Amino acid sequence: MGLVMEWIKSCGGSAAMETLNRKKSSIIYDVINASNGFYVCPVEEACRSRMNVPFRVGRREGDEELEKEFLDGASKLGMLSLKGHRSVGGVRASLYNAVTVEEAAALAAFMKDFQKEHPKEHP
Repeated sequence: MGLVMEWIKSCGGSAAMETLNRKKSSIIYDVINASNGFYVCPVEEACRSRMNVPFRVGRREGDEELEKEFLDGASKLGMLSLKGHRSVGGVRASLYNAVTVEEAAALAAFMKDFQKEHPKEHP
């Protein structure tokens, strides 16, 4: 734990981490919010996490086939461990401290491209 605390301190401390984590989560939530229902976050905006961003693909309840295609496409780009919790399903982007803004932006770009490639599934 000491090494992690030293790393956080070297990055500007907890205030800098909070700013960074707000930025990363906003990148993903902005795509979800602008998707016109293609991506749906099941968590009320006031309660949303900056560390774990869950969402469904295709519609509010999710489209399992489309979510599998999303996860497969993300995996091919090196974006791993996006599968949602086994009891909930969907997709979950974990944006812990070591995840960079660039990595969050890469996921957001993939999400936008994936939506463009699937206009029929758009509500």
